[in-house]
Amino acid sequence: MSGRVLAIDYGDARTGLAFSDLLGILCGEAVTINEWNAERLADTIAEMAKQRQVETLVLGLPKNMDGSEGARAEKCRAFKALLEERTGLSVVLWDERRSSIEAHNILHAVGKKEKKHKNTVDAVAASLLLEGYLGSRR
Repeated sequence: MSGRVLAIDYGDARTGLAFSDLLGILCGEAVTINEWNAERLADTIAEMAKQRQVETLVLGLPKNMDGSEGARAEKCRAFKALLEERTGLSVVLWDERRSSIEAHNILHAVGKKEKKHKNTVDAVAASLLLEGYLGSRR
């Protein structure tokens, strides 16, 4: 187990990113990027990944509760291909069912108002993806 991991909660207008520590053990920095253009977003992520010496990308794959995939999953798979092209890294798809719901619940539990945590929820969702992925490697 080694190397920095970047988890991505991809969205139409906002995308959450969560970076692990250098050893790929703990969740560190989490941010939200406001960008609707997939190419610009992929370029921004590629630059951030390079600056932070990321070795593994984990992209949340939205699935329905029954495990099936819809249009959102197709969009995510297309973004995976774009990320691989722009970063030169392989991208692991990670089941993100319930990550956004859990993120909203966490923010609500700590007293954040719904309107004020619109940008934060994506970063928290990415952190939950990262924690799940890192936990699976132990």
